[in-house]
Amino acid sequence: MTVTCAIGLMSGTSMDGIDLAVVETDGADVVRRGPSGFVPYEAAFRRRIEAALTDARTIVRRDERPGDLADLEREITLRHARAVERFRADFPQAAGRAELVGFHGQTVLHRPEKALTVQLGDGALLARETGLPVVYDMRAADMVHGGQGAPLVPVYHAALARSLPAEHRRFPVCLVNVGGISNVTFVPATGDPVAFDSGPGNALIDQWVRAEGGVPFDADGMIASEGGVVRMVVDAYLDSPFFARRAPKSLDRNDFTLDLAAGLELADGARTLAAVSAGAILKAADQLPEPPKLWIVCGGGRKNPHIVADLRAGAEAIGAEVLLAEDVGLDGDAMEAEAWAYLAVRSVLGLPLTYPTTTGCWEAVTGGVLAGNA
Repeated sequence: MTVTCAIGLMSGTSMDGIDLAVVETDGADVVRRGPSGFVPYEAAFRRRIEAALTDARTIVRRDERPGDLADLEREITLRHARAVERFRADFPQAAGRAELVGFHGQTVLHRPEKALTVQLGDGALLARETGLPVVYDMRAADMVHGGQGAPLVPVYHAALARSLPAEHRRFPVCLVNVGGISNVTFVPATGDPVAFDSGPGNALIDQWVRAEGGVPFDADGMIASEGGVVRMVVDAYLDSPFFARRAPKSLDRNDFTLDLAAGLELADGARTLAAVSAGAILKAADQLPEPPKLWIVCGGGRKNPHIVADLRAGAEAIGAEVLLAEDVGLDGDAMEAEAWAYLAVRSVLGLPLTYPTTTGCWEAVTGGVLAGNA
């Protein structure tokens, strides 16, 4: 197959900014990872996105844009366009050769039980602004075919797992993305990956320290380091009916709230919610075909030492090892943006983005909308 150079763009549930990454791929086994970058959102713009989550709750059709959502969608798209322009200028030998863009947009509503998912982002506008063809709206087709619309990264996780250095190619392996919401991808030695959202990742911690401490996130777990785990609260979170539901399954950012943590001190809350994040990931093992031999942690949550320490303690108890993405030669910050580049190429080629074992769709299905000429 022909190898395509693509730029992937991700603005995730943490709502902290735009991740960019370059991948050269044939949409299958060839994956050559290039440079990556990040453009942060300022605090005021993050608050605007958070406010949009409330407006989005009234949406019943995917094309509706109540309240500020239409203006916000345009602003998000233009910010992505400026980010791409700067990225291509900074990396002319890599991003400058890009032939395609994979555009996630900003999720403001995800209701799989209603086959409804909304990512703000105007692919046609982005294509006009960048002069590059853009693949966007990659979740909707999966829902039309009975899927959850998430997670979409597993097909890329599987490609990465099978290209790991020999010393780390221990199957089955489980890749864990700890973003605002965490998801896991179980990759067996042969066959399709198994994947699902595992529970809250950074979102509750971010909401907690912002509400109780006036800071946007708990950098390096410093706040949590001064607190302790309130086990009763952890158990209450992990008793949610979500964890008993069989996979595949997915979450909206608002499906878990801070209500159960009410009354805790700032540091205790941060430490307790980190334990919730780790506990939710470990509970995912109950729904995997067999215990993973290796867990690889990606996403912003890998920088929280308490989440990682709790994961390691739980995994060691079942004879597994936990490594960070960088320990195996991967980039834990850029992986989702890389995935969107990889998925864009697969979309143009008509290859599956999702499988019954990753989202619950009826059959392997491609997806995405192409704006511009690829």
